[in-house]
Amino acid sequence: MINLSTFETKAVIIKTQDFKENDKLVWLYTEKLGKITAVVRGAKKSKSKFLALTLPLCYGEYMVYKGKNLYTLQEGKIINSFQGLLNDLYKLTYSSYLCELTDIACADNEVNIELFKNLVTTLYLLNTDAIDYELLIRSFELKLLRTTGYNLTLDNCSICRKKISSSNYINLSYYGGICDECPKEQGIFISKGAYNALRFLKNLSVDKLYRLNLSQEIKDEIAKVTTFFICNNYARKPKSLDMLKFIKE
Repeated sequence: MINLSTFETKAVIIKTQDFKENDKLVWLYTEKLGKITAVVRGAKKSKSKFLALTLPLCYGEYMVYKGKNLYTLQEGKIINSFQGLLNDLYKLTYSSYLCELTDIACADNEVNIELFKNLVTTLYLLNTDAIDYELLIRSFELKLLRTTGYNLTLDNCSICRKKISSSNYINLSYYGGICDECPKEQGIFISKGAYNALRFLKNLSVDKLYRLNLSQEIKDEIAKVTTFFICNNYARKPKSLDMLKFIKE
C-alpha cells in the first residue's frame, strides 16, 4: 500500500538548526516540492544514519513524510556532499550565499525546477576551479531574479518598450534598460560594456560561463545592479553579502 503522504525527491540542504536534544530541523530545497522544512529524528547523535545526510550543502535523494506542520525525513542517499566547499573560505562564503539567497527568495512549497537545477549546477561548478566564482554567483542571481518574478528587461526600453541595442542606465523601478528618449531617473548609470555583459550573462546558461571573460570593473558594476534588486525585492537582505564584500577587500 502506497502512503500518499510520503515523497521522494532530490534536494539540497540549504539550512539546519538544532531541535530538541538529539534532533535537527533541516530546510531542503527540493526538485519536486520546492522549499520544505523537515524534522530529522536523532540526527545529532554521532552514530546516526542521518548525520552526513543533513550537513549543509549536501545534495541527495531524500524520502520525506508530510505531517500536519512539518515533514519528517525518513531515508536518504547522498549524491554529492559538497563538503569540499567548506575547506576554502571563498567557496564556503559563495556557497553559503547561494543557500541563503535561495532560502530568502523562495516561498515554502513553491516548486521551481529551473531554479533547482541552476542551484545544483552552480554548486558543482563552484566545487571546481573551472569558472570565475564571481561570474557564477552573478549568473545565479540573474536566473533567480528571473524565475522568481523579477526579470530584467535589457533588449527593450523598460519604459516605452522600444528595442535598444545597448544602454548606459538601469531603471530600478521598471527593472531594465532605458532608451535615449526616456527619462533617466530612479536608477543607476553603468558603462555600456557592463550593460552588454549583463545582457549576455543573463541569457547564458551556467555551464557555458567559461566563454565569458570580464574585467573586475565590469563585474563590480554588474554586482551593483544585482545586489540592489536582491536587497529590495525579497523579504530580507542576505547576511552573507557582507561577508562577500569582506573577503574581496
